[in-house]
Amino acid sequence: MSELSGLYAIWYREFKVFLREKSRVISSLINPLLWLIILGTGLGSSVSLKNYNYQTFIYPGVLAMVVMFSSIFFGAYVVWDKKIDFLKEVLITPLNRTTIFFGKVLGGTTDALIQVLILILLGGFFGINYTALMLIETVLLLFILTAGLVGLGLIIGSIMESPEGFGLITSFIIFPLFFLSGSLYPVENLPGWMTVFVRIDPVTYAVDALREVILGITNFGVLTDMAVLIVFSITMIGIGTVAFNRMKL
Repeated sequence: MSELSGLYAIWYREFKVFLREKSRVISSLINPLLWLIILGTGLGSSVSLKNYNYQTFIYPGVLAMVVMFSSIFFGAYVVWDKKIDFLKEVLITPLNRTTIFFGKVLGGTTDALIQVLILILLGGFFGINYTALMLIETVLLLFILTAGLVGLGLIIGSIMESPEGFGLITSFIIFPLFFLSGSLYPVENLPGWMTVFVRIDPVTYAVDALREVILGITNFGVLTDMAVLIVFSITMIGIGTVAFNRMKL
């Protein structure tokens, strides 16, 4: 088996697993809609934003939220693969561990993007009218963010031995990343201590870039956002490759 064929096989396996989990596909649609409809309407009735209603304002942040939760939790499949010895069967093949890692990155990225594309298609219900260019730029930004977050999830998955431990660690990572990203509020005029944490959160720059593309508003500039996201993704994939190669079964 060539490395390219092995890469495709790993990707295809992850893709098929996703399609067979109907509950996962349904929840990927229902959960963000609840955030947009219930939170967007509830807080929107008491929050005033210049030029945009609150529901439209948080829409880019909810897109980032979908890929963040899906991508990082994808690392749990590594833990389960270790528990059922599937990973051992894969690792005894002639495939390089780096190839296996990248196959999983591509699989996790595909799964997350499919989930977020459903929400993108429903954008019109939340005041978002995509042009072809907007759609391409949105998917590109989400792809870069997703690749980095899948890498982060796989790093955690390669270290952890139990699903419970994985869930505990990821909870301490996911919620600060999300709540400090400005997904639900403007990031200007924050207290100084909070601004520091907001600015070191890579998801902040993804949300800012998405708002620039979708709504035309930005705090850092799309070039800065893209630079941070690319560095973050390359770093996570690089560390993930090393962690996966050193992983003990």
